[in-house]
Amino acid sequence: MDIDRQIWLNIPDREYNVTIEEIGAVVRQARLAQGLRQDQLAAAAGVGLRFLVELERGKPTVRLAKVLAVLNALGCRLEVTPPPTGRSDA
Repeated sequence: MDIDRQIWLNIPDREYNVTIEEIGAVVRQARLAQGLRQDQLAAAAGVGLRFLVELERGKPTVRLAKVLAVLNALGCRLEVTPPPTGRSDA
């Protein structure tokens, strides 16, 4: 598949903590954009179908390693940025 796999959340420009529900929505959107069924993506990512269903529904207790495997299988990018230096609450 030669499609643009970069998926972005539609978030206003502000400090933001992403939720698992939003990650699940991005996973579902990317999967559908690539024409994949849930079972196909689960197999490609090496996770169970039940895990993928729960991830897409926003289950709060999913395992990070499996989430990363799903994102990787989709070609999605997860960016983590450190806090700005000089934070007073650190």
